[in-house]
Amino acid sequence: MPVLHRLALVAITAMLLVSTAKAGETVGLVKEKPTKGRFVETDRGFMVPYTRQIPGTDVEFSMEPIPGGTFKLGSPVSEADRRDDEGPQIEVSIEPYWMGRYEVTWSEYKYFMGLYSVFKDFESQKIRLVNDKTMVDAITAPTELYDPSFTFELGERPRQPAVTMTQYAAKQYTKWLSAITGNQFRLPGEAEWEHACRAGTTTAYHFGDDASKIGEYGWFYDNADEAPRDVGQKKPNPWGLFDMHGNVWEWCLDEYFEDGYAHLAGKHQTGQNAIAWPTKEFPRVLRGGSWDDDPEACRSAAKLASHDIDWKAQDPNLPLSPYWFTDDPARGVGFRLLRPLNELPKTEMAKYWEPDAEDISFGVEIRLDEGRGVLGIVDDKLPAARKALEDSK
Repeated sequence: MPVLHRLALVAITAMLLVSTAKAGETVGLVKEKPTKGRFVETDRGFMVPYTRQIPGTDVEFSMEPIPGGTFKLGSPVSEADRRDDEGPQIEVSIEPYWMGRYEVTWSEYKYFMGLYSVFKDFESQKIRLVNDKTMVDAITAPTELYDPSFTFELGERPRQPAVTMTQYAAKQYTKWLSAITGNQFRLPGEAEWEHACRAGTTTAYHFGDDASKIGEYGWFYDNADEAPRDVGQKKPNPWGLFDMHGNVWEWCLDEYFEDGYAHLAGKHQTGQNAIAWPTKEFPRVLRGGSWDDDPEACRSAAKLASHDIDWKAQDPNLPLSPYWFTDDPARGVGFRLLRPLNELPKTEMAKYWEPDAEDISFGVEIRLDEGRGVLGIVDDKLPAARKALEDSK
């Protein structure tokens, strides 16, 4: 079956990988009310913060529980430095979820990047091969960086946020992590991101309206020394999330519209229903501002529109890479994980993980056909298979 057809098959039949934990043993969910620390009460128990290792590594990532509730997406017309794409304000109801305490770091993302050579070795040894039956559990690992000196010029420390990946690459990361952990991860929708950033506040920043205080909570143009900084060094927001203002822009699932939320006006929305599913390669929404931005670009409602052609201007590939950007502001572009409390139906996960535009699918297909890309199966057996491969060398 042609690769593009197989990718389309994934989009139709993708299966949700569910947790292997027994009832009452869901990671991050406890039956008894905690006596200390943050928690979110739900009808299934108490959601609590947790930290776990990426299977097969000593690399850890941490998640914070985010309460459900209703809030107003966007900024009021009275907010200083407000842009037209931040309105009109729309009331949105959000279900509980966990959000990454920090932006995904290089220590996490580089292990994912390493799958490219691992999958190539599997392919050459004819093990764990992808076929029509296993395609549903496959990802395309990101190809090697065209110019690492650009991406890593501002640092590649383990605790620095990973940058320059496309939204598609970030989505494939969440599919991979879902498969090897047994929990469902994805990128947040724009409303889910803003709900988590605001943490119950209605001000321009989660700490208030006074932009002069942003240095206590985030990295921006005046205090970041012209580079992304290690995550978690500033104060968190009220829900335990670090670097929601500044450091790096964070991918959301949504298509970007210059007229903001006009398409949502007139009816109450839920977090998932409010997602503007993309119909083209770009522009798409990024949130939070970066180390290279002024405070007003780091407000809770501020956003950035992606531009793949400009952000890949120095990419010599044809078609352009579906995995990497080669030009700024991409060194200020990263992402953060979301894990829903209530996992989604099996048939819905493809739109959160797989190519959603013909240009992206075509770029992936060409690389696979030419041998520059590689498909690999992701499941709970992958970490052990990877370790066995590495030990054999």
